Amino acid sequence: MANLTLNNKALEKYFGLLKGLDNLSKKKLIIKLTESLEVKEEKVDLNTLFGAWEDNRDSDEIIKEIREARVEKTENPDFE
Repeated sequence: MANLTLNNKALEKYFGLLKGLDNLSKKKLIIKLTESLEVKEEKVDLNTLFGAWEDNRDSDEIIKEIREARVEKTENPDFE
C-alpha cells in the first residue's frame, strides 16, 4: 500500500471532522492509527526467487516456440 502525505490544511480539515466524535470513538481511532505506525518489514529471501521456471526444453526450443507463436500484423486488417 502506498503512503499518502497530507499538508497541514488537509490535516486541519480532517481534524475538524474528527473532533466532534465521542471520546470512545476517538480512542478507537487513536488505537487504529497507533497500530498502523507499527510497520512490520517483510524481508524476501532471494533464494526463493530462483528456480521458478521449470521446463525440460532447452533455450533454443523455447525461443523457436515463441517465434512460431508470433502473429504477423497486416497493414489493412479486415474487420468484417
